[in-house]
Amino acid sequence: MKWFLALALAAATSAAALAETATLNSVPSQSMTVTNWYKQNVYDAANNKMGEVTDVLVSQDGKVSALVVSVGGFLGIGEKDVAVPFSSVKQTMKDGKAYLTLDTTKDALQSAPGFKYDRSAMTWVPA
Repeated sequence: MKWFLALALAAATSAAALAETATLNSVPSQSMTVTNWYKQNVYDAANNKMGEVTDVLVSQDGKVSALVVSVGGFLGIGEKDVAVPFSSVKQTMKDGKAYLTLDTTKDALQSAPGFKYDRSAMTWVPA
């Protein structure tokens, strides 16, 4: 019976230790929410809208690696999704809202390779 109590105590202690490492007591101070990027418009240096972020891609080590931006088209017709490195998109706050800029042109984005989301593979593939 003593071994059962020892085993139960060890299991409870392990579960408590696991729970402590799986949660935080505070949010990292320099963190940003995905909503500052996802579904936000992207502008060029001259303040012209180039597209909208439709996905945020995260690498296996948990770092944001790229953004998928929907460009071109009119009312959803003729739109194309392109991938841009996360590091190339700059964020500032404007009127209390995230404001994203990219140092390129709308034409350059529209001529970039397009991607489509493969639901069965749950990944973006060349269009």
